[in-house]
Amino acid sequence: MKIETLIVGPLQVCCYLVYDEETLEAVIIDPGDNDPIIVERIEKLGLKPKYILGTHAHPDHILGADYLRKVYKIPFLLHREDEKFFRVPENFLTFKLWGFPENPQADAVFEDGTVLKFGNLKLKVIHTPGHSPGSVCFYNEKEGVLFTGDTLFVEGIGRADLPGGSYKLLIKSIQEKLFVLPEETIIYPGHDYGPKPTSTIGYEKRYNPFLNED
Repeated sequence: MKIETLIVGPLQVCCYLVYDEETLEAVIIDPGDNDPIIVERIEKLGLKPKYILGTHAHPDHILGADYLRKVYKIPFLLHREDEKFFRVPENFLTFKLWGFPENPQADAVFEDGTVLKFGNLKLKVIHTPGHSPGSVCFYNEKEGVLFTGDTLFVEGIGRADLPGGSYKLLIKSIQEKLFVLPEETIIYPGHDYGPKPTSTIGYEKRYNPFLNED
């Protein structure tokens, strides 16, 4: 597995190009803008994108999804709960007031436990509600890699005060669904907010202040 990190969009989202080095099949995780750097990097690496994946449906993470699916003729996927929740106008109002356009509609939805295959690689969907109703993380057990979106940051967690958010549920998701993974699992967060770009489950269990409040 190869991973390219691109910082894109008005809120500086970590967009990940994840690909199989042998087949060059790839997924695009959280394309937060129509930034040409995404296409330029895909073309330079000779990648063959198969899916566009959103860790959640906040527009700063999926702003570039419609553009990219038109360029590469590939589907855009979200968790069912976020696709449904943010179709309700009042649930999207906060983001509209911030100047974001309406979300692109997903071509298909996934559920907890869905396995997405590309090349010789697999990503398993782990539903981690709390930041939003349909927030997810993408996990590759063989490589020990976890893309956490805005659920878990390096020494931080996602905010829970936006529509559909729940602090209690966010903490529960992290403790019961992420902290049960092997401690050496590398996390790739949705924003580079911490003191370093990546971390591990073991490090966050010990040093994340939001998860060690006792």
